[in-house]
Amino acid sequence: MSKTEEPVETDERAAGDRLSTAPKDDRETDPQGGGPAPASFGVIGWARWFWRQLTSMRIALILLFMLSLGAIPGSLIPQRSVDQTKVDDFFKAHETLAPLYDKVQLFDVYSSVWFSAIYILLFVSLIGCIVPRTWQFVGQLRSRPPAAPGRLTRMPAYTTWRTDTSPEEVRELGLALMKKRRFRADSSGDAVTAEKGYLREAGNLIFHIALIVLLLAFATGQLFKSEGGKLITEGGGFSNTLTQYDDFKSGSLFDRDHDLEPFSFRLDNFVGTYERTGPQRGTPRLYEAHLTYSEGVDGPEKKAVVEVNTPLTVGGSKVHLIGHGYSPVITVRDPRGQVVFKGPAPLLPTDSNVTSTGAIKVMDGYRDKDGKKTQLGFTAVFVPTFGGAGKGSMFSKYPGLDYPALALTAFHGSLGVDAGLPQNVYQLDTRKMTQFKKPDGSPFAKMLLPGEKMDLPGGAGSVTFEKDIKEWATFQVSQQPGNMWALAGAVAAIVGLAASLFIQRRRVWIRAVRADDGTTVVEMAGLGRSESGRLPEELAALAEALHSQAPTTTTPSSVEPPAEGARA
Repeated sequence: MSKTEEPVETDERAAGDRLSTAPKDDRETDPQGGGPAPASFGVIGWARWFWRQLTSMRIALILLFMLSLGAIPGSLIPQRSVDQTKVDDFFKAHETLAPLYDKVQLFDVYSSVWFSAIYILLFVSLIGCIVPRTWQFVGQLRSRPPAAPGRLTRMPAYTTWRTDTSPEEVRELGLALMKKRRFRADSSGDAVTAEKGYLREAGNLIFHIALIVLLLAFATGQLFKSEGGKLITEGGGFSNTLTQYDDFKSGSLFDRDHDLEPFSFRLDNFVGTYERTGPQRGTPRLYEAHLTYSEGVDGPEKKAVVEVNTPLTVGGSKVHLIGHGYSPVITVRDPRGQVVFKGPAPLLPTDSNVTSTGAIKVMDGYRDKDGKKTQLGFTAVFVPTFGGAGKGSMFSKYPGLDYPALALTAFHGSLGVDAGLPQNVYQLDTRKMTQFKKPDGSPFAKMLLPGEKMDLPGGAGSVTFEKDIKEWATFQVSQQPGNMWALAGAVAAIVGLAASLFIQRRRVWIRAVRADDGTTVVEMAGLGRSESGRLPEELAALAEALHSQAPTTTTPSSVEPPAEGARA
């Protein structure tokens, strides 16, 4: 590099200064971006070096990549916060691998120490990146565009011509043109300086601020969320209290005593329709849960229809419809004909045609023919459209109630509920129960159609399958306080990213000076933050507009060709 070129390169650096909001120290570090090695630093020097590393954009990108990698196990391995049963099944199936996973918190990924560390470091890194860039960008917006370099011929886009219009008039015309084209423009000395595309940096900052908003929204959602499930049969109701849920989980900062939204609702009826013919036969066409709900403790009743993708919103809570099944109505009588149980028995579907299984438990009020207190239990298989005629099996061939049937197997003894241990309401514990037998000693079981009655052996009573078959629906009631912030952050991130990718930061200079022959030499040059084919085109359009107001002089000898290496 020759000595005569050093000022030129200095001009180019000065012209391109403030096209980036990267902190000055970062732009002056070594090519690897790590800065000088702190070999002789003290404690403060080491702290400053570590802070510069942590708040560099390179580290922020690495942490973001690590966060995305760390989330992968959370989607592949069962999580305790989502389904403890699946975690227990994983332990049973992988007796060696599961304890290792547990030690590194792979069953609690999103609350693990290592995931939280990455999360917090990314949060700090983004803030450390954004704050100095924001102040620098605000300073750029408040300052004037930089003065024109000494030699415009060295700029990537350049053109020149001579005109009879005076330099002052050319600069006035150029300043008006730049402002008309929405450039930030200023006249200084013998040149007009203009700048456009500074919203590119604004988009960059918006994108990174949006990432912080997303992180905050994610943290808020995890800490203050609540989610519970409830199965309700037609005619049944629900009040949003902890004891009403079938299952419930919440974030660590959620107050179960005070943060639950006060409301209640009743399932009036469920409407489900299915495709009747063709290859899609049995596919659901309509799932609607018709509710009557009230807000607050004693609010007025309102009607609502909840569908699969149309939840009911009450305050900060949403009620989602997530499942459906049947509840055949059963009446159980003791040997004296007294009703000891009557009501719907929700059964769980096992296939797409709603073949359902479950248990019916009679815990209190039953006495056998000798007057002794005992308990009854029935394993049940229900099919809405019986398809096993002549085949000796219970299965459904259509999810609608075309030909409902119920198969019951009866037991007597102890249900095990008096021990105080939790039980699955859909399963029957027969370890302390005895199955009813036929007179020939074979197990007693029977299939019933609606309205039919099954007499228990030995005069032990009867079971009636009532004609009234109810339907049930399962609802998920959730509170996610960070959802709207997450949505706003995601939209802002997309807008900011689009702005940072598609808006080009560039500067244009117009210099007009008096030549020795009395004509005015007009020079126009442009510089962009990155090379782009649009910059020469834009400069050509601007030059054409200015040339139409300050045309080339008619003296042929006064026309000066562009300098060597410049682009017209």
